[in-house]
Amino acid sequence: MNYSKQEVMQFIREEDVKFIRLAFCDLFGAQKNISIMPNEMARAFEYGIAIDASAIEGFGDETHSDLFLHPDPSTLVVLPWRPEHGRVVRMYCDITYPDGRPFEGDTRKILQNAVKEAEESGYRFQFGAKMEFYLFKLDENGNPTKEPFDNAGYMDIAPADKGENIRREICLNLEQMGILPESSHHEKGPGQNEIDFRYSSPLEAADNAMNFRSAVQAIVSRNGVAADFSPKPLDDAPGNGFHINFSVKSLSEEDVMPETIAGILSYVRDMTVFLNPCEKSYQRLGNDKAPSYLSWSNENRSQLIRIPAAVGEYKRAELRSPDPLANPYIAYALIIYAALDGIKRKRKLPKPTNINLYTADKNTLEKYKRLPMSLNEAARTASESNFIRKHLPSLVVSAYCDKINQ
Repeated sequence: MNYSKQEVMQFIREEDVKFIRLAFCDLFGAQKNISIMPNEMARAFEYGIAIDASAIEGFGDETHSDLFLHPDPSTLVVLPWRPEHGRVVRMYCDITYPDGRPFEGDTRKILQNAVKEAEESGYRFQFGAKMEFYLFKLDENGNPTKEPFDNAGYMDIAPADKGENIRREICLNLEQMGILPESSHHEKGPGQNEIDFRYSSPLEAADNAMNFRSAVQAIVSRNGVAADFSPKPLDDAPGNGFHINFSVKSLSEEDVMPETIAGILSYVRDMTVFLNPCEKSYQRLGNDKAPSYLSWSNENRSQLIRIPAAVGEYKRAELRSPDPLANPYIAYALIIYAALDGIKRKRKLPKPTNINLYTADKNTLEKYKRLPMSLNEAARTASESNFIRKHLPSLVVSAYCDKINQ
């Protein structure tokens, strides 16, 4: 539900709300928040709430450390896993300097700008996500181990699948937050799970990805286990993917999906450090259905981009390289900008790769370009990219690339 400021104030008064979490994410997609009491809500809407930016990596230093959070009332949700009496709600925030200028490290604003440019150009994007995570047992001190919660396999059922009830609880809580899971199941790895989301607008989809990760961590912890979203939790098991489904509609009703996919293929190497932001990301790529070559095809899960078997409003394409540590706001923004470039330049989509790239011989594979296969290569590629410099603030590019390239 899209609340107004007045409706938020009324909700807080009438629904026994005692804490309001003002949430945002850092440059790398880690959620942060500050809690305020109800009597501070009017001030938050009018002036914003100050935070110490110097304490957040990449946000600034001690000489210019004040930033302000401005809650977006349309994002109000009740956190259903918190107490029913003395409710806790959360809103995502815009981030500004004290003089009101937008903070260039506000990655949610980066996505908002990309959506605005797309709509002004006559295109409307939709995103959905499939996000995987592992469940691990805790040790006697309550710390996560590397012992999987179960040893079930792909789409197994209870009792082998011990995560069934946890996934159910996650999905029910997400529904209460207005997020629509489409399906959930056990994945291939021991203790590995997947929950898929219905498509929505880019900003809502990115907010939902952030909500999902925080909901999983809270609910899993309540069940006495730990969730791991890292791209390669176990060296000898499949990694975790963040498969991004996307579609685009033209106001002229022209089919621009071929140019959209061509644009993404043209710039996906430049984007990779933002889609796969840690060293272990590159242990995942090229293994266990995680792609490493620049290719596309229908249905084929060995490809970087595949077109799932779907009809009507569910027709879409799926980018399979990102992992769950990616900042969804940056990821979706870059996909939109690459797609718009492909449409503007009328890029030609190469022929589909209708083979299994995981079993293809060396001579066949040499015909295809590869994604960067290390964090250093990905960072260097991004830092040299005109496309990245055009669409991302230097503050963001430096945070991902400079330390790695030193």
